[in-house]
Amino acid sequence: MKVMKGLLAAAAVTAFATAASAGTMDEVREKGFVQCGVSQGLPGFSNPDEQGNWTGIDVDVCRAVAAAVLGDASKVKFTPLSAKERFTALQSGEVDMLSRNTTWTLVRDTALGLNFAGVNYYDGQGFMVRKDLGVKSALELDGASVCVNIGTTTELNLSDYFRANNMSFNPVVFEKADEVVAAYDAGRCDVYTTDQSGLAAQRIKLKDPDAHMILPEIISKEPLGPVVRHGDDKWLDIVKWSLYAMIEAEELGVTSKNVDQMKASSKNPNIRRLLGVEGDMGKNLGVSNDWAYNIIKQVGNYGESYDRYVGPKTALGLERGLNALWKDGGLQYAMPVR
Repeated sequence: MKVMKGLLAAAAVTAFATAASAGTMDEVREKGFVQCGVSQGLPGFSNPDEQGNWTGIDVDVCRAVAAAVLGDASKVKFTPLSAKERFTALQSGEVDMLSRNTTWTLVRDTALGLNFAGVNYYDGQGFMVRKDLGVKSALELDGASVCVNIGTTTELNLSDYFRANNMSFNPVVFEKADEVVAAYDAGRCDVYTTDQSGLAAQRIKLKDPDAHMILPEIISKEPLGPVVRHGDDKWLDIVKWSLYAMIEAEELGVTSKNVDQMKASSKNPNIRRLLGVEGDMGKNLGVSNDWAYNIIKQVGNYGESYDRYVGPKTALGLERGLNALWKDGGLQYAMPVR
């Protein structure tokens, strides 16, 4: 009897797991596109142009998933979300995934019923001030008014930092990022705080970008990456390995420009597995064996995406730093595709 109960329980768990894992993948295939939650406009990460075309490194993760699942990186619809509403939109099924400069934390990974699928940008919180304020360090900000987004890790980090350094501040809070930037630009606060990448992105929107400076202090760890719902392991696998494929491609020197040549002639077993020439990597993910080839051909590797949108030659001018590959002294490290 105990054996039977155990078998029935195991069968129930298996049935639940199967149903859960099939969910989002089947829905995406049925409707023919990935619904991706993004920011309301953060240059370099997820930002629409005048024609409504979305670009950025977060956008590229969405496109990579579409390329892996549907074979077409253009099969994505974007839902702009504020920091406050992003998790509800994902939990409710309004979006299939979230790729919106979102920090991986314990509470978000557990209590909110979410799974982080990796890190596509390692960041840290900083401060921006007007140069004429005469401040050179965040430790000189005692009593300052600080513009900040509500519903973010930024709020807590800000409070912790000032409390730890026995300083006071006056918060000026807004729900939308553009509201925060506009308030700071209008002089309603002395300081603007968010992730350093966000400061670099929003600085170029200011009336006079050269009149502002980012202070040297980094006060937190902000690992940013794509997010999916709990209970859908197959979808988690797809999002996770789509990101890893981009990083692995850079590690192996495979780019959007040489991927066809690599697929046709490379003798490197790692490249051949990644591009679907040998092995059943796609089958194990529930997609075609050319899933990673489609990502690299249509979206590019991680380095291409980084350089295109946030790198040293862009308006943001961000060096690779922590986001360099592990073999170059950074933290970006793909799990082996084997």
